[in-house]
Amino acid sequence: MRIYNTLSGTKEEFVPINGNKVNMYACGITVSGEAHIGHTYQALIYDIIRKFLLKKGYEVTYARNYTDVDDKIIAKANEAGIPADVFAADMIEKIDAVMRDMDIDDPDVWLKATQTIDDIIDFVSRLIEKGHAYPTPKGDVYFSVESFPAYGRLSHRNLEDALNGVRIENDEEKRNPLDFALWKSAKPGEIFWDSPWGKGRPGWHIECSAMNKKAFGEQIDLHGGGRDLIFPHHENEIAQTEALTGKQFVKYWVHNGLIKVNGQKMSKSLGNSLLMRDLLKDYSNEAIKFALLSTNYRNDINITPDLFPDAEKHLVDFYKVFLLAKEANIPVEGDYPPIDEKFDEALSDDFNTALALSELFGYFKKIKSLISSGDKTAGAMLSQIKKTYSLLGLFKSDAQTFVSTYGQKEEEIPSEIKEKLEKMQNARMVKDYAAADALRAEITSAGYAVSITKEGVTAKKA
Repeated sequence: MRIYNTLSGTKEEFVPINGNKVNMYACGITVSGEAHIGHTYQALIYDIIRKFLLKKGYEVTYARNYTDVDDKIIAKANEAGIPADVFAADMIEKIDAVMRDMDIDDPDVWLKATQTIDDIIDFVSRLIEKGHAYPTPKGDVYFSVESFPAYGRLSHRNLEDALNGVRIENDEEKRNPLDFALWKSAKPGEIFWDSPWGKGRPGWHIECSAMNKKAFGEQIDLHGGGRDLIFPHHENEIAQTEALTGKQFVKYWVHNGLIKVNGQKMSKSLGNSLLMRDLLKDYSNEAIKFALLSTNYRNDINITPDLFPDAEKHLVDFYKVFLLAKEANIPVEGDYPPIDEKFDEALSDDFNTALALSELFGYFKKIKSLISSGDKTAGAMLSQIKKTYSLLGLFKSDAQTFVSTYGQKEEEIPSEIKEKLEKMQNARMVKDYAAADALRAEITSAGYAVSITKEGVTAKKA
């Protein structure tokens, strides 16, 4: 099995540090708001990686954290007029509910920053003792970047590049602009803990290092997170952890791509964040997963108006084949090893879910042909698809229920619009683009948005 390692910039053969045991950690959510599609995508990717490693026979312990204290959480709690810990607990409850609705499993180990304070204080104290960190008269503690010559190794930057690539917190007590906070002195009205340096709270970066050490010790096999965390967050994790232990912190760094909405980076400032509670009102969790996993996890995903509807349509078409088998009295049972073998081959090459999903179109085309000829091999293929692709969270629904619930969306389009769509498709096939454009204008004026995909021409209510 080969994994792309951000540290080396290449795909590497996966060889755990300790025989068959795999310790993996993924940076979780800072609970300053409800779960959006980016949070879910990241959680989905590392849940699948954990499950595939288990399938391949590894003994996996997967830890994930919640950052439940930071500047944003404190600000949001102040706006709401409630204590920061109460605000964070409420957000965690809502996020957990969404992840359950998405059928994403809990990690083996849940970690929270506020439950690791003693470990964080001990970690910071030892960095000070070793000369890698320094307290200020104000009660802050900073990591000295210059004390760690390998800084920038993960993001492949030198110190000058790093200085240009990070937002610098202004503090005249910092020795170097790149030095980052390990402990922050408490401002009036903020949540705080007592420490050797006064009342305060942990800096963001130290939390993950301390939680990792608490869960696994000094080294782990695989550390995951979004690509936006490579610098400075993960770079800082490496610096503070390896400065303390003198050992390589993580063997394989794995980073997923980011979510864009109509070509723009998703952000609260742009007002284009897609909350999961809203998406799940409109789409099945399987359609959301199918859409997200149809792109290689290291690439960015661009969410357009058609992304989730198209995924749902594909799944409805696939589930209809299960119903065809039932009508033909072909039992969905048995095994069809080639499907599982091709799936494993795809995911063994850096967890290529996009390739694994692309195989489905050919499988279902073949299965429909087998059903029409009464060949019971169709049942074995459908059975294997259910078994194999359940790892991705797909084909776990009752076929009739899924088609009845989500297939109705196709029937909402009036017959006259469907006729125009068919004519438009035929016009495009003979390259009569003037006629196709005229039909498109008629469909659009009737209040429908037209989409042209490789499968054909579709429309939905605008």
